[in-house]
Amino acid sequence: MFTPAQPIYPVSGIREIERKLIPSARPPLMERAGRAAAEDAVRLIMDRPGPILIACGPGNNGGDGLVMARQLRQAGREVIVAFADDPGELPPEAAKAYTDFIHAGGGTVSDLPAAPANGWALVVDALFGIGLRRPIEGRYATWITTMNAQRAPRMALDVPSGLDADTGKPLGTCFRATHTTTFIALKPGLLTLDGPDHCGEISVQRIDIDAPAWVPAKGQCIRPSMFRDRLVPRPRNAHKGIYGDVGILGGDRGMAGAALLAARAALWLGAGRVYGGLLDKDAPTVDSRYPEMMLRPADALPESLSALAVGPGLGTSAMALELLTAAIEREIPLVLDADALNLVAQKTALGSALAVRKAPTLMTPHPAEAGRLLSSTTAQVQHDRLAAALDLARRYHALVVLKGCGSLIATPDGRWFVNTTGHPGMATAGMGDVLTGLVTSLLAQGWPPESALIAAVHLHGAAADRLAREGIGPIGLTAGEVVDAARGVFNGWMVEAQRGTH
Repeated sequence: MFTPAQPIYPVSGIREIERKLIPSARPPLMERAGRAAAEDAVRLIMDRPGPILIACGPGNNGGDGLVMARQLRQAGREVIVAFADDPGELPPEAAKAYTDFIHAGGGTVSDLPAAPANGWALVVDALFGIGLRRPIEGRYATWITTMNAQRAPRMALDVPSGLDADTGKPLGTCFRATHTTTFIALKPGLLTLDGPDHCGEISVQRIDIDAPAWVPAKGQCIRPSMFRDRLVPRPRNAHKGIYGDVGILGGDRGMAGAALLAARAALWLGAGRVYGGLLDKDAPTVDSRYPEMMLRPADALPESLSALAVGPGLGTSAMALELLTAAIEREIPLVLDADALNLVAQKTALGSALAVRKAPTLMTPHPAEAGRLLSSTTAQVQHDRLAAALDLARRYHALVVLKGCGSLIATPDGRWFVNTTGHPGMATAGMGDVLTGLVTSLLAQGWPPESALIAAVHLHGAAADRLAREGIGPIGLTAGEVVDAARGVFNGWMVEAQRGTH
């Protein structure tokens, strides 16, 4: 479970690594990549008979495919290579791969052949790779459409052709892989937006390159190893006062449930005391199901809180604005979600106050809220999720998680993280409130803000994943069920972390 965090590089970072290595690399990087892809293919289709189709494009991605084809032929597999371009116009390394393949007895066809009667054993996309910046049209768009329709396993080399490797945005027609073998390191577009729907299972082949040794990585894929040092057993001589006091501010009329979900999540993740400050004048003063939570009017939260969350069910009333303004002035860790973010977007003075806060600020927007905060649109945020998250972190001097498929965490100093836990069943009411409660609970327990946000986001998705494995969801999963599961997953992490220390 505690595997090392994996670095992630945008295309510019991968290109920089390649520039530093290509002149002296022996064997050449393309040879390494093609060989690694062939090894992945053999593992993938070991028990599947029949020919392998490899569609090769006019650049280095096509060269990777040609090396792969040669390796597979030498392993005794029947390989059909579709290649429609002039070999004389290939880049130097790809041209050598083509020549080596032909000299090894291989041949190419100029159009995509019809599938054999029993289908392909494997369909491989080696058309365009990471460098594509325009929609695929014409012949190759037709090829991709045909390949996507095959019932065989579909493998992409580096990234599915037509997918923006930096953003996860499909550029028109896009290959839909069941498996992606990516080289050197992960790319952000594989992990966020539409990337996961096009990549399938991802295999990272480092091809004997220690990428961070050549170019430091600002991005990482979240793993529990990143916060393992915080997963320590509590002393037997413990009391609730050392595990922090959480405040949850929100719950205007008709939205008290949002604040209660956040409060429950904070309580069940181990905060010592949890206070719910509710704006609704008719809100209950006790939760009969979870009486451990202390409920009171929104303006009556204790002064001595360890961490405060503002936003779940807050609304945008004058009172909500007044309470948020006061919360920003408090010298305690602050988590902003939902309508707190909408108020910040509406009131320039609030944003200015956030940017100069001395205490930690954490923000948890979904794409629409992020668009409002950036005076932009949801579509523009989704066009480049990473850029939007980094912009928010810089602008508000806050730790930011941009929620969605492949949630992105950004820091004010330009570092970023991608989360890969969770599933579509989490797209339901109250999930964001639960995340807010989890983050605030860890902050109150003394976790460093960055570790608290990374761990909470990863835990949130991991809890939903566990429920799905147990047959609870993904469809019909509720936020309250995730609270229960998060407690179990978190305690499991604690046990596993201690086993590793003995």
